[in-house]
Amino acid sequence: MRPYTYTAPATLEEAVRALSEAGPGTKVLAGGTTLFDLMKLDIETPPAVVDIRALPELAGIDTAGPRELTFGAGALMADVAADPLLRRDYPALAESLAKAASQQLRNMATVGGNLLQRTRCTYFRGGPPFPCNKRLPGSGCAAIGGLDRGHALLGGGDACVATYPGDWAVALIAFDAVLDVTGPRGTRTLPLAGLHVEPGERPDREHTLAWDEIVTRIRVPVTAAGRGSTYHKVRDRESYAFALASAAVAVTLGEGGAVEECRVAVGGVATRPWRCPSAEEELAGAVLDRRSARRAGAAAFAGARAGTHNAFRIELGIRTVAEALRIAGERALR
Repeated sequence: MRPYTYTAPATLEEAVRALSEAGPGTKVLAGGTTLFDLMKLDIETPPAVVDIRALPELAGIDTAGPRELTFGAGALMADVAADPLLRRDYPALAESLAKAASQQLRNMATVGGNLLQRTRCTYFRGGPPFPCNKRLPGSGCAAIGGLDRGHALLGGGDACVATYPGDWAVALIAFDAVLDVTGPRGTRTLPLAGLHVEPGERPDREHTLAWDEIVTRIRVPVTAAGRGSTYHKVRDRESYAFALASAAVAVTLGEGGAVEECRVAVGGVATRPWRCPSAEEELAGAVLDRRSARRAGAAAFAGARAGTHNAFRIELGIRTVAEALRIAGERALR
């Protein structure tokens, strides 16, 4: 790990000032569960680190509001996952956190920092001699034509097929979450759907935040579909593993089991959190049963592009969506 300067401001205003004064390349430290890993691997080499863990403006969880749920970006993953109202009224959100990482990491990691974690691609983290456009633009992508079992089926391109690894963002995007962001130019609101970007020709650019902006709050609009929701995650082992395929699903059902509202997003299979409007359209007005759930899953993966070793995850992803819809449908009827 390279030398860096460390600052621990006491307020959000001081944190924004510290970022601006430190200059480009400075990194924000929240839980640190990703940043320190990447610094040890010499992937992240910030000249300065601004520690925002103790900022009072980033604390707080409110899941009882009549119009929206609010989560301070500094709230811990474990605390949000254990919130009783969230577990009852929005199980997909609670499950996406409870099924992520280990309990030890959830006790340290923040919900804001979790949104910005970087890929788990072994070539990206392996360093030389593996070429990686995300780490060194223009060097190539070792995963294309290489060992790509865990790489993206959706949103990839000729420069990068690294998978976005998170669970929380996948559930949030299904519920139309927005972020409050603060920087030296003031505060703005950003739809979560506008945060992450596909690699395109710039795999090293992963999100739309400016280097001197801080995510302060996550807001989720209240919806009746929350109770009929689930986050279904399929992985190589049942704990502390990243998704081979996952699905965040929420439904409301009308007379005869017809779908009145449907939200579908998939994770572990794309270069960013992936909302599936085609799957939602497939189910609109249809009776939710095994056949319609399967059709929705197929619609979600209609644009999937397999590599050398990951084609099996297309069928796995279709089944994951279908199973998530089954679980969500049962919950919607309670």
